[in-house]
Amino acid sequence: MSYRTFDRPVLVKNGEFIQEIGCLDDAFDFFEEWPRERRGPIFETAFRACQRAHDGQVPLTVARDAVAGFARSVKILQDPLAQFPWMDGTRSGRGGVTA
Repeated sequence: MSYRTFDRPVLVKNGEFIQEIGCLDDAFDFFEEWPRERRGPIFETAFRACQRAHDGQVPLTVARDAVAGFARSVKILQDPLAQFPWMDGTRSGRGGVTA
């Protein structure tokens, strides 16, 4: 386990996909890809928290919580315990046989 790895990942909804942010490198990639026109004070605060964690000025948990807080503020935070549609066991359409 890297010293830059979060104790648990932050899951964000990225279009139709769920993206896992599991370490500082993932967080920096996520922030770099975030559209400039959608950046604001919460983005800047979360980004700075990651920079400070990278520099050893704050614990890694502060960075992880900041990433999760930003994701929550833009309504893309995915609950890790939420049941995803493919997990509910119901079948739609024809052809499947229930075991």
